[in-house]
Amino acid sequence: MSARPIDEGNSPMHYIIVPGWNGSDSAHWQSVWEADWLPGATRIAPASWTHPERDDWVDAIGRAVRASDGDEVVLVAHSLGCYAVAHWLASAAGDDRASVRGAFLVAPPDQDAETYPAELLSTFLDSEPVAVSVPAVLVASDDDPYCTLDAAARKADDWQLPLVSTGPLGHINSDSNLADWPLGRRLLTTFTAGIGRP
Repeated sequence: MSARPIDEGNSPMHYIIVPGWNGSDSAHWQSVWEADWLPGATRIAPASWTHPERDDWVDAIGRAVRASDGDEVVLVAHSLGCYAVAHWLASAAGDDRASVRGAFLVAPPDQDAETYPAELLSTFLDSEPVAVSVPAVLVASDDDPYCTLDAAARKADDWQLPLVSTGPLGHINSDSNLADWPLGRRLLTTFTAGIGRP
């Protein structure tokens, strides 16, 4: 049985799914939400899932936002996708950014850690921290192999947004076996309520 859609009974809110490296497979909570919970959600479509290019991902976010036809948008990002969202928000034209009400950012990897893939250092690296320019929250696991909770707290400070710890959920991905991730649903529901969306 599908979970109740988050916007049932309200005016349209468009959710844009921004996965991490290689996209999110069918077992990933983003894919489950897209299929069963978030009405009308769409997913970005960069050309470089396998060999990520930041500008390609940023352009893909812009296309997805423009395709929302003026609906209010929440960006739902995981892992590397969090950096794509942060870069898009920092560089997007005002008209494009105006429809984005918020960003739900989950498990960005620590770019200073040895676990950060070397092949991403040349194309997917923050040159200097920039505050996220819309209401947002960073959700992090206590035992993420790609980002310690302390590193996640530093990133939250860099982006000037609150940090929510989930407890031990690994990288909050398919390997975490979260299915439709009920805690994440509650966090997103609370977040959208906080930006004026019950």
